[in-house]
Amino acid sequence: MISVRLLLPLALLAPLSAQRNIPYAQPANERQLLDVFAPAQGAGHPVTVWIHGGGWMRGSKEEVGHKPAAFTEKGMVFVPINYRFVPHVSMADIVRDAARAVGWVHANIAKHGGDPTRILLMGHSAGAQLAALLCTDTRYLEAERVPRHVIRGCVAVDGDTYDAPLQIATATARRLSLKQPPPRMGHAEKFGDFSSQRELSAVNHVAPHRGIAPFLILHVADHTDTSAQAYRLWAALDAAGIPATRFAAENSDHIKLDADLGLPNDLATQALFAFTTEVLNKPSSR
Repeated sequence: MISVRLLLPLALLAPLSAQRNIPYAQPANERQLLDVFAPAQGAGHPVTVWIHGGGWMRGSKEEVGHKPAAFTEKGMVFVPINYRFVPHVSMADIVRDAARAVGWVHANIAKHGGDPTRILLMGHSAGAQLAALLCTDTRYLEAERVPRHVIRGCVAVDGDTYDAPLQIATATARRLSLKQPPPRMGHAEKFGDFSSQRELSAVNHVAPHRGIAPFLILHVADHTDTSAQAYRLWAALDAAGIPATRFAAENSDHIKLDADLGLPNDLATQALFAFTTEVLNKPSSR
């Protein structure tokens, strides 16, 4: 394990340890690797698993910006993951990749200073869909021997497919009204038929008394699609009695919201760390 300092603003610089490119599946390959950033000292730190965006077709665990330094400065272990992409694998396979990475974290993170009973899942864009689905359709994590009670919270950042059929219908209607050609690889092609779209939508797995963790849903205030999907997910959670908060980021956009997370003066970051402090420090509901 090596000690590193990331090239970030001085306010964010703090000693941390980093171990990179750890396989969470065999045979090892670049799309099924994760990194572990941890405070340089101590043990039993809560853990955040980060799932990058990129339309389920691109992106990397390397694209973390300020987050490793910001999370470790707050006393958390930060674990960004890679996963395989469509069309090489199915969307369900991608979800299983993310679940397998969480399974690795639960089984191994104590060796890296983390607490396997205090895990938060977080993702941006496509990663937000994956994080939200793992936290609501708990079959994926249970298949990796991750108990529900160890998932203490979910932070979904500007996702547009918590209800995939609704988003696909909205996008199709917009495209037809504007007389635009169909996309070569749009959401419908990625998510599959209507039944598959429903199965891969977090809102369809929300129900009371299932041990679903609290949610923080961050979205761009003036982004029509992600705002609508944020409200759709929040409403489903609220109706089921699951604690959920929406935060609409003003003067931002889809890329900026993600890139600014970790900056101390960023309002979405302040909402994020208020949420993590609350959910990760509560006693287990088990």
